[in-house]
Amino acid sequence: MEKILELKNLKTYFATDGGVARAVDGVSFSLGRNRTVGVVGESGSGKSVTALSIMRLLPMPPGYFAGGEIFWKGRNLLSLQDDEMRRLRGNDIAMIFQEPMSSLNPVFTCGSQIMEQIRVHHPEMAAVEARERSVELLHLVGIANPSERFSAWPHELSGGMRQRVMIAMALSCNPALLIADEPTTALDVTVQAQILDLIGTLQADTGMSVLLITHDFGVVAELCEEVLVMYASRVVEKGEVRQIFSNPLHPYTRGLLESIPRMGVPKERLHVIEGSVPSALREPVGCRFSDRCPLADSRCRSIEPELVAYEAGHEAACWKAG
Repeated sequence: MEKILELKNLKTYFATDGGVARAVDGVSFSLGRNRTVGVVGESGSGKSVTALSIMRLLPMPPGYFAGGEIFWKGRNLLSLQDDEMRRLRGNDIAMIFQEPMSSLNPVFTCGSQIMEQIRVHHPEMAAVEARERSVELLHLVGIANPSERFSAWPHELSGGMRQRVMIAMALSCNPALLIADEPTTALDVTVQAQILDLIGTLQADTGMSVLLITHDFGVVAELCEEVLVMYASRVVEKGEVRQIFSNPLHPYTRGLLESIPRMGVPKERLHVIEGSVPSALREPVGCRFSDRCPLADSRCRSIEPELVAYEAGHEAACWKAG
């Protein structure tokens, strides 16, 4: 499998008044061409910071890269100059953000924002051609009457429609990688399903790779081929989706899967993982999940486990795995 994206021991920290926050603390994974990888975990686990680190969109300062590398088709993104990164961002790697209302500029029409994205990366394209391409993209993402919607303001569209505009903008330059950060946040269930179906269809049609950030294992099961489970700034388990669902190795992964409602099962209280994700400001000792893990012993509380392969393509960072 050809790797187009590879993170090696990435560490993204933030300098705060309370100390150094280790938002991403030694994350490693790779993404192949035409593959969909899901990143799952609770709020505060480091999923979005990982995505923003790849895009190099974090405010610096207070953020900074404390170590590691991000390779895009063999080039280390952390070594690129700002203008080189701007040419790559949006053209080769595009991103859909969580909240489309705050991502779209309220004082420009939706169509003009798509046009701007196209002409920034393709300045040789005439305005008429860029407009035609924008209307074509609005049609591609399932917006009715795209020629009319081209002139619509963001506030005139529903949340689902705005998210479709964001997807159209992300696809405008035919990226090789689409990063979708909680793309269905704040949307109702029906619209969520439509957006996820759209991303899946576009991925199959265009052959792009997708990195999907989510807290929902149901979304992972529907769209992804591989999954990374993040907890407290680190990857604690990774593997093929079928491996994770059929044989979860880490207690945290098992807890997340047990908390999913199931049809056809008698009504009962959902499983709850007691406690909360530890602060990124806290210096970790031992396994980061040990305070919440029912299986933890003295070794878990004193020595942090590393990712270990238990079968081909299936790794976990847990002393009790296997």
